[in-house]
Parts: sequence; structure tokens; C-alpha cells
Amino acid sequence: MDKLVIEGGKPLSGTIRIHGAKNAALPILAAAILADGVVKLDNVPQLLDIEVMLHILRRLGCRAVQDGYTVTLDAAGTHSVHVPEDLMRQMRSSIFLMGPLLARFKEVHIYQPGGCAIGERKIDLHLRGLQALGAEVEQCGHRVTCRAARLVGTDVHLDFPSVGATENVMMAAVLAEGTTVITNAAREPEITDLQNFLNQMGANVSGAGSGTIVIEGVKSLFGCQYSIIPDRIVAGTLMIAAAATRGAVTLTNAHSGHLTALIHILRRAGVQIATSDGIINVTSFGRAKAVDRIVTSPYPAFPTDLQSQLMVLMALADGVSVLKETIFEGRFKHVDELSRMGADIRVDLSTAFVRGVSMLYGTTVEATDLRAGAALVIAGLAAQGRTVIENVHHIDRGYDRIEHIFSRLGANIERFAAIPKLDLANG
Repeated sequence: MDKLVIEGGKPLSGTIRIHGAKNAALPILAAAILADGVVKLDNVPQLLDIEVMLHILRRLGCRAVQDGYTVTLDAAGTHSVHVPEDLMRQMRSSIFLMGPLLARFKEVHIYQPGGCAIGERKIDLHLRGLQALGAEVEQCGHRVTCRAARLVGTDVHLDFPSVGATENVMMAAVLAEGTTVITNAAREPEITDLQNFLNQMGANVSGAGSGTIVIEGVKSLFGCQYSIIPDRIVAGTLMIAAAATRGAVTLTNAHSGHLTALIHILRRAGVQIATSDGIINVTSFGRAKAVDRIVTSPYPAFPTDLQSQLMVLMALADGVSVLKETIFEGRFKHVDELSRMGADIRVDLSTAFVRGVSMLYGTTVEATDLRAGAALVIAGLAAQGRTVIENVHHIDRGYDRIEHIFSRLGANIERFAAIPKLDLANG
């Protein structure tokens, strides 16, 4: 597998445009199945997860073509409702196909999805939401089948504001009979982006961004053209990297309103941040200050997807920081790798106590999941000496050629392709 090699210790500087949001693009790609007509999507990032989703759509019979950052989809030839098990195991976001396939074809067959190993991620809320709309669910081992002669709008209350469950219910309900009301819905910007896309196709969805979403079912949806929102997690990663390297970076195509919690924490840490329409300026010429209590929670609170990256900054800060992870129990796997680079971190159940050090030191580390990999890149950029990051494929799931992104900001970072091992036994 590929590896990244970073010569650290150089402040980031320059301007970079934020690419489209992975977590918005994936459900929108799935929702394109609902359209009677061609869907053209702009600002779609070139990521491993996007490639997997497009491959799944093609296996189902959908025409899916990516040309640069534009994807064209036509679901007219869709002939299968069986989402391939081998591809589902590669990416959890394949679960988004449940709602659209059930709504359009009244049946869907899936398997328990894969993805990053960051803790237990059940699909119970997805299934309960679809059952409330009238679906019958059968589970046999890892295989799940949903069928519904008709879907009927109803009240769906989510026990937890799950992003995926909210989106699956939304996509199933747009073609259901009558009105569906989702309470305790997730409020992430990606939910609002999905609502806007569905409405562009002729759906009647309102309330996204709040805890209550109302969907008035329609008979059919049509093709459209739509542009994906910028990726707030990529933007946040770059903001933290600028702070950790004591640099000055300008982000364009960035929504500061999607990053309010992070901006608040960075300012508490002494980082200078200025925002204007679509632009975020981050400046940090000195050592960051520790932040005593950081807690991950559903949006609009601080996101779990930025916890590992922020931990790198706190590992270099002056004082002791406390980070509590409330979303995924397996999201501290980066701690051991950071400790190998000289970080002073102690974990007690779901809480990490980070005593800042003056310097991290380059070494060989392993990306265990997507966001842990991004954290190690930041650590390598800030560290003294050379850092080698292995298992880069995890990072490729969510960052569009991360080495290119940071190279444009002056980082000394290169990707090296893995050299296949010789099979000496077979000559």
C-alpha cells in the first residue's frame, strides 16, 4: 500500500480551495436513483469512497460517469436491488442506498456495511425508520432485506440524531404517500444539502438543519443539476494544520458557519481566525494554549470527525487539555501513534488527557482510520524530522490527494507507491 513521507517543521502558508464534501456527496449520489431523468452533480470530490459508491451504482445498472469534479448519473437502466456484499464491506456509506432503492423499487437487499474501525455503528435506527414507513425487514446473518408494497408517511422519532438514519428516512419518504415528520433529526449541514438536492428534483422537504424535518410525499422526481457543498471536515483539518505548524493559511470555498464550534475552540487556543463570505483566514505564529474541556457531540457541537486532528494541536499546546469522545468508542486509536512521536497523552475510557509538549518527532506510524490518518499527517507536518505514514488508503477515503493539498501550502510531503513483494517460492 502507498505511504506518505513528510519532512516536518515548516509552517504552512498560502491559499487553498476546499473541495466538495464527501459526507454530502455520498447520500446525494444514492438519492439520484430516485430521479426519472439525468442528474448532473458538480463539486464532487475525487475520493476512494466516491469511487466505491459509483462502482456500486454501476453494478445496480445505473449509468454513472465522473469527469473531473462532475458526475453524471442516469438511473433509467437500474435492474438490481441487491447491493453487492463485497462493495458494502468496503464502505459504510453504501447504507444510503437503502432508502432510495426501497422508495423506487419497493425492495432492497443489503449487507452489514464496512468502513473505518472506529467503534460499533449499528443500523437499527435506519431499519426502524423504514419500518415505520411500512417496510418489512428480514435479517439473516449479515444480510438484510427490506420490502414494502407501499410506503406511507408517518411520524418517525429517532432515539439518537443519526445522520445516516435521518438521510435514509428522508430519501424513502419523498416518494411515500402522505406526510412524514422526523423528530430528533440530525442537524448537520450535509442534511440540509440533501434536502436542497431532493427539492431540486421536485421533492417537498422542509426543516433540515433543525430537529424536525417534514416530508410531503410526491409521485415522482426528475433529473437536475446540483453542486455539492464544501467539506467542513477538510476545512477544519486544514485550519488545525495551520495552527499546529504555526502558519498562515487562507481557505476559499469554505463555510465558516459550518465550523462554529471549531472556530470557538481554536480562538480559545490563541489562534487568530478571520472570516468573510466563503473565506477563512487562519494565523498562528506562536504556541497554542491548552483548552481544558473539549467534548464531541452531534452538530452544531464539536464534531467527532475533527477530534483526532485537534488532539495533535493540543499535544503541542502549552498546558493540559481534556478531550472527551461521546460518539464512537473506538476513536482514540491514533493516541498510540502520536505517543510514538513524543506526545504525552493518557486515555481513561472515553476521555483523553493531553499534556502539551514543545516538540513532536518524526517516525514511522500507521493510519488506522480516515481521521486518525489525517491527524498523523498534521503531526508529521508539525514534527521535527521525517515522518512516514503507512496505510494511506484510509486517508484517501476522505481527502482528495492530501499530499497535493498540503504541497500547495508549502509542505514537504510526497506519496510513494508500495513496491510489490517478490514471490520467491514461485520464482
